[in-house]
Amino acid sequence: MDLVAPVVVEPLRRRSCTECRTGPLERMVLEFNAPLCLDCADLGHLVFLPRGDTALTRRAREASSLWAVVLRHNRRRTRYERQGLLVEEAALVRAEAACLADAEARARRRARDAVRRDAQDVLVRETLAAEIRRLFPGCPEDRVAEVAAHASQRGSGRVGRTAAGRALDRGAVTAAVRASVRHVDTDYDALLMRGVPRNQARTRVAPAIEAVLRAWRG
Repeated sequence: MDLVAPVVVEPLRRRSCTECRTGPLERMVLEFNAPLCLDCADLGHLVFLPRGDTALTRRAREASSLWAVVLRHNRRRTRYERQGLLVEEAALVRAEAACLADAEARARRRARDAVRRDAQDVLVRETLAAEIRRLFPGCPEDRVAEVAAHASQRGSGRVGRTAAGRALDRGAVTAAVRASVRHVDTDYDALLMRGVPRNQARTRVAPAIEAVLRAWRG
């Protein structure tokens, strides 16, 4: 059987209860077009839950034996819009506890995922560093670590994160080392800052790069 929840309205103008004469009313129930306060409508024991948290709203509604929909008329859009629910306080407390438990579980899962990603990143970085050392035994250790860290940065799309890089393809690893030499050991960046076109700048520094790579190959 479908449930029909009571409807509570947030009035746009001052209204008073037709039974107990209290007012102005923050929220009211229209009964035969006459405004009633929540106490006279037997809803005064409920608490307001604003809209916005879908999981909390669903759980509070399911846990509450009596609940009501709160509406407000939007004059510009000429329609009533939901503002939230009125639910039993005990139901809201239980719903908040359940959502908090879910949030804590998600936080623990995120922490586990972060640890796992960090371990994967370390493995990728160390594996790439080992291959750089094998191909370029004369490369200083600080440069090995720098190139491996830069090339394997998560989400960067750099060599260490490509399929070729993960497979330790010789060309991909060499490309990562060459890029480091280009920026650190030549005047390539200065040429670009002086307006030299990229292709010309690369051509001009290519001999210097190859000299460093030959030295590092031993």
